Amino acid sequence: MAIFKDKVALVTGAAAGIGLATARAFAQAGAAIALADWDEEAVVSAAEQLAAEGYKTLAIVCDVSDDEQVEAMVHKTVSVFGRLDAAYNNAGVQNVLAGAADQTREDFDRVTDINLRGVWSSMKYELQQMRKQGNGAIVNCSSIGGILGGAQRGTYHAAKHGVIGLTKSAALEYAPLGIRINTVCPGLIHTPMADKMIAGGQANALDAMLKQVPVGRLGRPEEIANAVVWLCSDASSLVVWHTLVIDGGYSIQ
Repeated sequence: MAIFKDKVALVTGAAAGIGLATARAFAQAGAAIALADWDEEAVVSAAEQLAAEGYKTLAIVCDVSDDEQVEAMVHKTVSVFGRLDAAYNNAGVQNVLAGAADQTREDFDRVTDINLRGVWSSMKYELQQMRKQGNGAIVNCSSIGGILGGAQRGTYHAAKHGVIGLTKSAALEYAPLGIRINTVCPGLIHTPMADKMIAGGQANALDAMLKQVPVGRLGRPEEIANAVVWLCSDASSLVVWHTLVIDGGYSIQ
């Protein structure tokens, strides 16, 4: 069902994992889709793959920690497709594991520049376009790390908590203008980021966390993608600043 027919969606961090799954879900729902990522080779390949399946795509190289690149990302999307109806601000990185006394300023800046300021910047320029149109929907990616604490992950959790607060304030401002803004909080999802955690020696930590997931498994990127598309669709027209936790029950405890 083409619920996004004649509409345009933008996804950051779209070259792999949840971002790519969400780009595909938007495309399958009928949208023209702009895929943005810092990895040029990967994002071009992802866009070409979707285009080969018959979807209308655009690959954009963008480091979301750079405001000029983010502004150009939105401008290029609108220049090519004519408008912007939905956006999923997904780009993110993990912090280097360290206790609060040992975290470095460099890593704090790296993580917050992408995970928090990148969301702020992306939303800023998306909102400027949607404000002109008088409508639109944005979903920002937080995490279960945005509602819980985590040893040695304070920088990551701080940024993800910040995304929720940022979304709450923006949603209040823009709902009267016909623009809805919500947040998703993915739990343990099988993504390249999870694979990197395992490769980096965190397999035991991941296994310990997985034992606390009532459904007993990692989530699939498509399960987050489907939620994002729903939050951006008319089916959720009364949903404003909802923090949708998608974690198999992990955060219940």
